[in-house]
Amino acid sequence: MKKHFFLFLLLLSFSGFAQQTINNYKYVVVPEKFDFLKQKDQYNLNSLTKLLLEEKGFTVYYDNSDLPDEISGNKCKALNLEVIGKSNMFSTILTLVLKDCKGKVIFKSKEGKSREKEYDVSYNLALRDAFSSLNDVKYEYTPASDTNDQQPVTAVESVATAPPVVAPTVQTAVKAITADTIKTSGTLYAQQTETGYQLIDTAPKIVLTLFKTSMDNYFIAENASFHGTVFKKNDSWFFEYYQNGKLKAEKLLIKF
Repeated sequence: MKKHFFLFLLLLSFSGFAQQTINNYKYVVVPEKFDFLKQKDQYNLNSLTKLLLEEKGFTVYYDNSDLPDEISGNKCKALNLEVIGKSNMFSTILTLVLKDCKGKVIFKSKEGKSREKEYDVSYNLALRDAFSSLNDVKYEYTPASDTNDQQPVTAVESVATAPPVVAPTVQTAVKAITADTIKTSGTLYAQQTETGYQLIDTAPKIVLTLFKTSMDNYFIAENASFHGTVFKKNDSWFFEYYQNGKLKAEKLLIKF
């Protein structure tokens, strides 16, 4: 009886150990082009995906970049991201999927949807809607032991000893993104539109167009040169975007 009970505990322990979650991964590899789009980083979707994952706490690389030795020497150290597009004439539908190196799905989001007619806006909103599922999951990097290094489980007929003490969770600091901040001179005046706001200067000229999202004080933004986000932080407004691969932030003075 003791033997059977001991074997049951061993199998139960091994089964729980083998189960992987997003917390067991520090790195995510993102494709520079999604299969359902024709161009690299079309509608800034790949850049936005990388940014949202980094905001979650992951260290993110594109699949065309030089990977660190920790990943290049063992691809199973990273999750691979896929975005599945299933759009129709009425709406844009995107699903976020994170897989391990063997193709096993570790996380799958809900279907993010948007009915906006403009593709760049619709894809951005649908992606953020899909990411809301990931935001509902607490992420704290906890390295998992490599199961390939495990010795086979051997049944022992002696009385089971006390289970080993579990080591405390290891927390690894994630490198934060730092943006080059530029202060924009002059006040911008917000004019409400069906999808958000237009920011007008004293000329008057439209400086930025803001599109509402599911989050308060957080907008998708665009002007003649850049696509990015406008958000409120510490009672100040910022416009963040990528320029030549570098994150830029413009501090805005907005009158609503």
